[in-house]
Amino acid sequence: MAKTSPGEFIRQVRSEASKVVWPTRQETVTTAIFVFIMMVLLALFFLGVDTVFGWIVSQLLTLA
Repeated sequence: MAKTSPGEFIRQVRSEASKVVWPTRQETVTTAIFVFIMMVLLALFFLGVDTVFGWIVSQLLTLA
């Protein structure tokens, strides 16, 4: 495999970077809101699971 010169490498990087399609502001805001909602839902879910398992463990420890 032939080595690429630094100049050719920079040209290739610029060529690839020009192909990047950046999201619009609206797409970014929509995605951020979706991520925030999912984060809250998952936090509540894991809070519930942790609470239930904590209660189960405390009940088992009172039996011992």
